[in-house]
Amino acid sequence: MQYLPVRACWHTGRVRTKAANEAPDGAAISGPLRPLELATGAVLGAVSVTLAVIASLVPFAAALNLLAAVPMGMVAQRHRLRALIAATFAAVAVAFVAGGLSSALTLVSCAVLGGIVGQVKRRGRGMAMLLGWSMVAAAGSALFAIATLLIFANTRTLFLDTIRDTMRGLSNLAGRQPALQPLADFFAGLADAIIAWWWLWVGGSVAFGVVTGAIIAWFVLGAVLDRLAWLPGTDRLDAPDDVRPVDPLPVRLDAVSFRYPGAKSDALSGIDLSVDIGEFVAVVGHNGSGKSTLTRILAGRPPTSGTVTRPGAAGLGRFGGTAVVLQRPETQTLGVLVADDVVWGLPPGAEVDIDGLLREVGLDGLGDRETGSLSGGQMQRLAVAAALARRPSLLIADEATAMVDPAGRTELVALLASLPARHRMAVVLVTHQESEAAAADRVIHLAGGAMVERLPDWSPARALPLPATPAFAHRPLLRLDDVAHTYLARTPWATEALHGVDLTVARGEGVLIVGGNGSGKSTLAWVIAGLIAPTSGRCELDGKPTTDQVGRVALAFQHARLQLQRRTVSAEIESWGGPGTGSAGVGRALDAVGLDRMMAGRSIDELSGGQARRVVLAGILVSHPKLVVLDEPLAGLDPDGRRGIVELLVSLRRSGLTLVVISHDVEELSAVCNRTVRLDAGRIVTAASDSLAGGVR
Repeated sequence: MQYLPVRACWHTGRVRTKAANEAPDGAAISGPLRPLELATGAVLGAVSVTLAVIASLVPFAAALNLLAAVPMGMVAQRHRLRALIAATFAAVAVAFVAGGLSSALTLVSCAVLGGIVGQVKRRGRGMAMLLGWSMVAAAGSALFAIATLLIFANTRTLFLDTIRDTMRGLSNLAGRQPALQPLADFFAGLADAIIAWWWLWVGGSVAFGVVTGAIIAWFVLGAVLDRLAWLPGTDRLDAPDDVRPVDPLPVRLDAVSFRYPGAKSDALSGIDLSVDIGEFVAVVGHNGSGKSTLTRILAGRPPTSGTVTRPGAAGLGRFGGTAVVLQRPETQTLGVLVADDVVWGLPPGAEVDIDGLLREVGLDGLGDRETGSLSGGQMQRLAVAAALARRPSLLIADEATAMVDPAGRTELVALLASLPARHRMAVVLVTHQESEAAAADRVIHLAGGAMVERLPDWSPARALPLPATPAFAHRPLLRLDDVAHTYLARTPWATEALHGVDLTVARGEGVLIVGGNGSGKSTLAWVIAGLIAPTSGRCELDGKPTTDQVGRVALAFQHARLQLQRRTVSAEIESWGGPGTGSAGVGRALDAVGLDRMMAGRSIDELSGGQARRVVLAGILVSHPKLVVLDEPLAGLDPDGRRGIVELLVSLRRSGLTLVVISHDVEELSAVCNRTVRLDAGRIVTAASDSLAGGVR
């Protein structure tokens, strides 16, 4: 056994600006590109390619060239120079294929300007360094331009002929007026000088353009980068390099504590835990209890204090090491086909029994299916198969069941519980639900970052008075007639999601839509919101197509964080309501969703899952929609958070708001909805007003 040295991961007080370019233990990053650098370069490089191609091919869109430098500047500001170089080479290759030489050269110039400004910003320097680097880039660009014209003689001849003809034209035009004869002579002499000393003129012009462009970019692009500096750019699963052979188990944690940068208290405190081969361990706790932080420690991140003992390296993502399956499987799905995704990222020559793995996780015969056509439960099973392809010794499922329907949740837990018996491995399941931990060999309870004997009892939902039925409740608000929707219609990859759906929602109603993963619930939500048009049939709000009234039906995603695009709570709510919202409007919206007005200045990244959902609802309320659609509003929340959201939705119904709720949680939402609609394979199979016992009327 070898002990990992205990290292302080973060300094107290001021957070260092180079955190994205350092390992979690504070040391400077060296060696190959890290996963975060590769992911950031790939995503932002793709954005630059899109902007550069549009700027090159669309008339009067040249202004997008400056915007294309912003993503490259972000890569340069947040990561090492080699990350920018890798992103540039990949992006230039794609731009050349998509838009030709012009797009590729545009992207090169964007990478140069963005790289200079971003690297200077990253180092905290100013104009002096900018000028120094821009002169180096100017010299390199000038030499490249001259060498290109020397090598391609025909291009050089065409270039010089163009200059000669242009200057002669200007000279002839000026020579028509005797008073302008000196100017005509000047143009003629200038043409001769440029042709004679073309290499000097070309090199000087290119160098001047680079230096001037860098100075302009410093003020324009630099201001944009400063405004975007608050965006998170760290990989919380990243760990310092461990040169030992991969061997993560058995692992023992002794008095382990961890504190995030800038935090006032520990996320974990005094954890004593061991995990060995063959075990199925469940970690149960509510939101903010430290469960995800514990998984990061198990996956290799060093603690702030305490010791972690394992025979070798944790080996996250490596053969025989540690694999993590996350709450949202789509974030781990990279292949177009199921079989491709299983082996994505494996080294060449790796032997993987794809069919056997798919059979083991319950996806037998789906190897040729597109990953985009899978249900949530199927995608989560695929994530497990991809993890098993790396033959991990430790598999961590971090809230992997949160977005799966009840039947799929039971099957997924059973699958995870069976793995240690069939493979030389251990499984750690992180969950909110005590019921999911029943199959575990051991259950670890976390509360407030510490291990406890049992979780604290949350107060039960208080008895809520039933909202009065609005006087206008029988007037239809939303009507769907024979609605069908097919993704990729009229292509070989067409997938039917909805078939002949008929549904009417009256004003003031609360309608619950239930069904298994892949039944078409989310597609129906997008159709109701007008974000996608039905392939056939009609979806109307107050007699007009919802696609013509986008915004009148508000849609709250099941992943609330995806809808929060501003830096603070106040800015987010104002963006929904428009410039006239003001601080008073923000305060009223926070009151309506049960949040303290002091939260207006809070950063979006500091919100819990329940708070994020309430902020989305606050934004929706200030936009004054006619109907609100909520997709899985209770997913991923602990019991207290779920109770709070249910009470909030009841109060919104009481105020007369019309709700359509998509959820697996029928029992808890019986206090909100008066009617349930069940979808199966894209069809409504039941629509009963009495199916929610105790529901509000």
